[in-house]
Amino acid sequence: MTSSDSASRTHPATRAITAQRAASLQLKIADQITAFAGSMRFVYLHAGVFIVWMLVFERSPWPTLTLIVSLEAIFLSTFVMIGQNRQAAFQQAKADHDFVESELELKTNTELTRQVHALTTELHRRIMTPDAS
Repeated sequence: MTSSDSASRTHPATRAITAQRAASLQLKIADQITAFAGSMRFVYLHAGVFIVWMLVFERSPWPTLTLIVSLEAIFLSTFVMIGQNRQAAFQQAKADHDFVESELELKTNTELTRQVHALTTELHRRIMTPDAS
């Protein structure tokens, strides 16, 4: 599959959101952090760092580690919200696109139904009154 085939199979809303996110350095960084923070590598790394920290660096009930983990939780919750906002924007763009396409399809179907009705009426008229043609 070529890149043009892939693009033609991608929802227009997805292409628009992807292009918008690729144009912003801040959004690219947020996407990378969110992708890493939502991975098992992140979990393993933190488990290792916390174990080393607790065994090597802290002698008291780990006040520094508690501070670091609390600050990290604040930042991670912010990235979760960024991800939710991104998903909401995508869903809204997709819903808008689907609505427009649905309306276009409805108009096309209505016009086709009118044409079928006109043809059926004309055919019925010609069959019922053969001398009229």
